Amino acid sequence: MTGSASTPKGERRRQALVEAAAELLDEGGFDAVRHRAVARRAGLPLASTTYYFHSLDDLVTAAVEHHWRAELAVCRARLADLSGGSRDRGGSRDPGDGVDGDDDVVELVLDALLGPDAAGAGAVLLRYERFVAAGRRPWLAPLMRELKAELDVLLLDALSHSARFRTRGREELELLVAVVDGAVVNALIEADPDPRAAARRMLLRCL
Repeated sequence: MTGSASTPKGERRRQALVEAAAELLDEGGFDAVRHRAVARRAGLPLASTTYYFHSLDDLVTAAVEHHWRAELAVCRARLADLSGGSRDRGGSRDPGDGVDGDDDVVELVLDALLGPDAAGAGAVLLRYERFVAAGRRPWLAPLMRELKAELDVLLLDALSHSARFRTRGREELELLVAVVDGAVVNALIEADPDPRAAARRMLLRCL
């Protein structure tokens, strides 16, 4: 961030650019995040993108972080609802007793991995394309590792509410995510793709 964003007005403008870039990233992947497109979406002058960010790479990095953290926040809120519901039903509990039902856990895990339930196959495809494209951008690697670590913690917390996943740890989680990823990629080439349904089937089989 440049010093020009240290004022309230500057911070608001910078945040508007980040949010605009995150929307474009979600709609069209990395190629959609361009100075002119971001400025237009944010309703700010073109020069503002270089005024508040040293480079397009900096802007893309901020957009990726904003997008991921927003999704993580939504999933954490749902996880808190699961935990709260468990306490309301009987006070202390074994985190793996499954009182909330595995369906809620499965849907939360799918949302964390694939995006919201309302997202169609096109949105899931864009999501996976972003993962692949991030591998060609080494400057994103530190942030992606940090965000993945936070996602793994959330997934393990969510799966602790599943009676069928009670004793598993990070190695099993890595296998579970790999199976879901494979199911999604295979489903995306079908004539009428439904990657979420394919991921749900494989997730339930693994659990």
